[in-house]
Amino acid sequence: MSSLTVLGCMWGDEAKAKVVDFLGASADVVVRFQGGANAGHTIVSEGKKYVFHSVPSGMLYPTTRCVIAQGTVIDPFGLREEMQGLMAQGIDFSGRLFIDSRAGLVLPLHKELDSSKEEQLGKNRIGTTGKGIGPAYADQSARCGLRMGDLAHPDWLRKRLLSLYDLHGQNPDAAALDKELAALASAWEFLRGYVTEVDILLREWYLQGDSILFEGAQGTLLDVGFGTYPFVTSSHTMCGGVSTGAGFPPRWLDKVIGVYKAYGTRVGEGPFPTEIFDVTAERIRVVGNEFGTTTGRPRRIGWFDAVAAKYTADLNGLDGLAITLLDVLSGIPELKICTGYWQGDTRLPHYPSHHLDLESTQPEYLTLPGWEADIGAVNKLGKLPKAAREYLEAIQDLLERPIELVSVGKERSQTIVIN
Repeated sequence: MSSLTVLGCMWGDEAKAKVVDFLGASADVVVRFQGGANAGHTIVSEGKKYVFHSVPSGMLYPTTRCVIAQGTVIDPFGLREEMQGLMAQGIDFSGRLFIDSRAGLVLPLHKELDSSKEEQLGKNRIGTTGKGIGPAYADQSARCGLRMGDLAHPDWLRKRLLSLYDLHGQNPDAAALDKELAALASAWEFLRGYVTEVDILLREWYLQGDSILFEGAQGTLLDVGFGTYPFVTSSHTMCGGVSTGAGFPPRWLDKVIGVYKAYGTRVGEGPFPTEIFDVTAERIRVVGNEFGTTTGRPRRIGWFDAVAAKYTADLNGLDGLAITLLDVLSGIPELKICTGYWQGDTRLPHYPSHHLDLESTQPEYLTLPGWEADIGAVNKLGKLPKAAREYLEAIQDLLERPIELVSVGKERSQTIVIN
């Protein structure tokens, strides 16, 4: 029996799905423990592109069981559409997908609230995906939200839905309410065969010797408690979220791998100390296809931030690192890694906890030479250009963790295993 947790450790979009897909070859179970359809995972396998939002990316392995746990919030219409799209690509869900009955529901109301709130905030907006995730989590915390299991009880569902609309100052007419309830009933008819109490299954599977892989969404710097608040997501994206989100004992978390992009990116608003705006940023954006999977928005680009990365490595107690998109940096003559933050004449002793302190910092950089060679076909660490190896060694030394995987392309095969 074993468990492996794979976490994005910056602001999301670290290409976690590629790492989960690669490691998923030896997993019996893959689990999504938090987040919603605001997460977007893209995997390329044998030249074919698959996009995941709520479905765990382990579905690409035909015998792997996949779990959407209690800590998530689910748009039942979006999940049905996502599943139908994957089914059309040949993915078989029979006996392989398990959805926790306690997972929260994202309703059309939540998307309306999300969009209107962002509009009201104006220049102070958070930069959400508009998928209704924040309002759905807020309703769960306020104990007025709906959960997946509520769909099995029509009378209770009607009462809860009316109460929710009333709480948000809305009063839908009878026809609109009946239409929404009918749509929810239709979604439930499609999803009901997959709904169960997954925490019981996870504990049973672990004790019977199965290998379980927990797949994080977003990144640690978007954690609602320890991220760059208030420019964060609405769930716990760090290691502790596995236990609270999936009902899995923390002592059974055997190994934690942190995923970091070889450079920095961020979608949405909020501090980003190493952000750059020059031709190098645009080159990285184009070569790395740095556009949001969920929103299509161009991602902000920056140099690798080892201060923030060390903070998240320590926060999660990482055992090892996976570095992705190293190939995107090929051809850039000079690379930088942030090794410290300054405020005026003072070098900060650690990563600051308040976003205003973070926004007022000036990064200190280590400058390293780049490399020209295309590394997409490299399959061993020793075959990488010397400059690429030195770049990886610098990250490893600064984070004080071993690098175990390096991704040099989109395909599964374009992965270097170091340890």
